[in-house]
Amino acid sequence: MTRLLEVQGLKAWYGSTEVLHGIDLNVEEGQVTALLGANGAGKTTTLRSICKHLVRIGGSVTFRGERIDNYSTEQIAMAGVGHVPDGRGTFLGLSAEENLRLGAHARRDRSAVLEDLERMYSYFPRLKERRAQQAGTLSGGEQQMLAIARALMGRPSLLLLDEPSFGLAPLVVRDIFDIMRRVRSEERVSILIVEQNARAALELADTAYLLETGRIVKHGTSADMRNDDAVRRAYLGE
Repeated sequence: MTRLLEVQGLKAWYGSTEVLHGIDLNVEEGQVTALLGANGAGKTTTLRSICKHLVRIGGSVTFRGERIDNYSTEQIAMAGVGHVPDGRGTFLGLSAEENLRLGAHARRDRSAVLEDLERMYSYFPRLKERRAQQAGTLSGGEQQMLAIARALMGRPSLLLLDEPSFGLAPLVVRDIFDIMRRVRSEERVSILIVEQNARAALELADTAYLLETGRIVKHGTSADMRNDDAVRRAYLGE
């Protein structure tokens, strides 16, 4: 199995406050890795650190064998790392389709962009129905679908997903996770997902890490994590 992303000794600061304290994690090519933890553990900061968004970092981040921790955020995206941030980052005043086209703004293969646009509509039929609708008028679930589809329009090899289920109804969450299974299979996109719904995340993921106060305290296969008594009590409600 090929290692797509390797994070070693990753530290992160907001101003003078250190939030991550030297974490190590890996994402294998073609796999889904979940990052679990309570609010404030540093999960969102980990994703931001990988793509150097709003945070100062130390340590090394290697993607496809190349160090990217000295890249700009835009260079990291162009290298093949897509980021769906917390809050979704949707351009609310633009239409759904305009948002999707923005996801491919750095690409030059215009005919392939049109093909990808139709493929996104096949994954997310509701977006096709609302392609001309202003993004700010979409439901929360539709905005989350739009954010994921927009990131996929950049043809990333690695997708960073931050709390895709946040604030959504259970049926919408199920739909989004079902779509992510299909995307993983058909697009061959690796995924690093931050998710407080630990049960849903572990059902999707191959491996998982548990983050507490900026440190990795457990990691293993999803099956191992589901069977861990401490994880079951604290995160699975068992």
